[in-house]
Amino acid sequence: VGAEQMNHVDRSRPFNALRGSTDIEEIGESEPGQISANSLLMDFYAAVAQRYLDESGAELSDFARVAVKNRKNATMNLLAHLRTPQSLEDVLASRMIVAPLSLPMCSPVTDGAAAIIVCSDKVGASIGHPVVQVKASAVASGASGNPVGDAAAKAYTDSSVGSQDFDVIELHDAAAPAELMQYHEIGLCAKGDGFRLIRDGVTDLGGATPVNTSGGLLSRGHPLGATGCAQIVELVHQLRGTAGARQVEGARLALAVNGGGWLDGTYALAIATVLARS
Repeated sequence: VGAEQMNHVDRSRPFNALRGSTDIEEIGESEPGQISANSLLMDFYAAVAQRYLDESGAELSDFARVAVKNRKNATMNLLAHLRTPQSLEDVLASRMIVAPLSLPMCSPVTDGAAAIIVCSDKVGASIGHPVVQVKASAVASGASGNPVGDAAAKAYTDSSVGSQDFDVIELHDAAAPAELMQYHEIGLCAKGDGFRLIRDGVTDLGGATPVNTSGGLLSRGHPLGATGCAQIVELVHQLRGTAGARQVEGARLALAVNGGGWLDGTYALAIATVLARS
């Protein structure tokens, strides 16, 4: 079970608490009464986003395309936090949180919970639903500088699958640029080319490799302790064929990638999980 209550009458309280997911020795602890207007993690994501813009052919509108895509998916998810459709123009014209990230490019403050039951094949066969198998689950430290890539590579090896084999994927889009960068980290494209996938509709619902059909962290929401479980719940629905209007037809193999904390310019750790319809 994963659960989190992020909302509080003191809006700065969850933001101050989030400092604990970073290197406190480097940034310092929050002072009593300190008012925070946004998550410190968005400062880190903003720096990474600007570097991505500087080093690739991406434009700010590519980040906005991620937010628009994931919101469109969320409109079909009754459990998503944000379900109001938004356009490219809406995202680009929204309030700036930390340049170059506008509000819809950042995950919202969300309360939520999710649960997973893992059982034997024998029990699974008796519950009356299509069986979803955990083919692999791999964790990697941020010490290498590439925890997402390391976790994904280990999961691919353990499950004997390749990056191009997945029918549907859930990624950790706590900020819109994170999704684009994870495209290359999990092997969907060359480094710096993630923006090409979003422009070409490859990761749209109906595209070759749909990503974040749930709405992702940007629109389904990011209730921290529940986020990883929520990714698995979405993929189980997809593999069972019970995702409704956002169903990926014929989905049989899925990947979830979740990140945690922030250390030296990347996640402190990442976990990659491969699921398959048995």
